[in-house]
Amino acid sequence: MTDVVGRQVVRPYGDTTGDGMVQVSFTLPVPLDKRAEGAALQLAAKMGLDPAMLVHSRQMGDGFTFFVVYGRVNHLVDLSKVEVVERDFPLLSAKEVNALVKRRMRRKLSVVGACIGTDAHTVGIDAILNVKGIAGEKGLEYYRELKVTNLGAQVSVPDLVEAARAERADAVLVSQVVTQRDAHLHNTREMSAAFREALPAGRRPLLVVGGPRFDEKMTGELGVDRIFGRGTTPGEVASYLVHALITKKVGA
Repeated sequence: MTDVVGRQVVRPYGDTTGDGMVQVSFTLPVPLDKRAEGAALQLAAKMGLDPAMLVHSRQMGDGFTFFVVYGRVNHLVDLSKVEVVERDFPLLSAKEVNALVKRRMRRKLSVVGACIGTDAHTVGIDAILNVKGIAGEKGLEYYRELKVTNLGAQVSVPDLVEAARAERADAVLVSQVVTQRDAHLHNTREMSAAFREALPAGRRPLLVVGGPRFDEKMTGELGVDRIFGRGTTPGEVASYLVHALITKKVGA
């Protein structure tokens, strides 16, 4: 819809366009009973759902209940005020990436990847690095002009820095899936600080992090060069590396 000043505003809908219906899920630390269901509806009302309908509840272990609530909200979204990180580099094919690296760098582009801290979820880093890739798209190991070192899970920050130094890494890719107590943010800040301390600015590798709970606008705050969110493909990462390490530098 468009309001009187020409802004494009939208409202969520579930059954009919613009009805404002949304579905939310959450867990409360209470056993499943009538009082728990009443507490869930009370919380939904405080969240602005009016009316709110409890459509699902399930015991989640001892003293915890999971709820799904459906209801109407009156909030509008002004699309002109939505801030996102737009892709500022072209998507390249594997052939184009290989050609640029070979022609401009005259050596293989070295990439070191890992899950750091206590994070043992390698599905993200493996999807980007392993040759099998994801959704039919080959990972960075498939690119003949890229030298890929996958350190796997639960890598300490000092070990990551040493591996990057030993491999003369042009880029370090870190995947973080565990987000409890903002572990992904703490680990990323620790990593970026360690690289700043260990290597001078001209010798530091490109620092790239990814995971489902990162805010792509937090690069400056976290001290990294790029953040990739969920749904990122190996081709996007390879294209970014070429843009940042080759194309951008040549243009400068």
